[in-house]
Amino acid sequence: MTEDKEIQQKETKETEETSTQQQPDTEAAPTEDVADQQEETVETEDENNPSVDEQLEKLQAAVDASEEKYLRLYAEFENYKRRIQNEADIQKTYRAQQVLSDVLPTLDNIERALQIEGDDESFVSLKKGVQMVYDSLIKALEDNGLERIQAKGEQFDPNFHQAVIQDDNPDFESGAITEELQSGYKLKDRVLRASMVKVNQ
Repeated sequence: MTEDKEIQQKETKETEETSTQQQPDTEAAPTEDVADQQEETVETEDENNPSVDEQLEKLQAAVDASEEKYLRLYAEFENYKRRIQNEADIQKTYRAQQVLSDVLPTLDNIERALQIEGDDESFVSLKKGVQMVYDSLIKALEDNGLERIQAKGEQFDPNFHQAVIQDDNPDFESGAITEELQSGYKLKDRVLRASMVKVNQ
């Protein structure tokens, strides 16, 4: 009986030792699974949270886009300012064009009146007064940009002269203007009315 008890105790001890040795093996697997899960969590966090360099690149791209938009708007505004200034300058330069054009027939009539000759003292006095009015009017118009187009003796230029008669005068070169029939005028570089002329053939 004593021997049987000893055998049973030995078997019990061996069973406990075997169980103890096998336990670490069974616990090792869960530890590895936890490590894998932690690595996956870190990778997921890295994907959801971009790095500082990526954030800086995005911010720089946004700044560059805003700067380009600003420069484009600034250039458009400068062009608009220049266009408005040019239009204002043109309007200022040629603002008297309509008035001057309307006055030209009056100048023609005064010039025809001054071509009339007479010996009467009252006529001479009247003509002198008309000449003074004419000179004053011409000066006022010239102060506003009116300029007479040169004609007699000049070479014919279709931009400034209107040929109405052909002449055959040996004292002038071919294509030269021998006589001005009606005065022509311009405002700055814009022709208000071309001179009516007689051109040598």
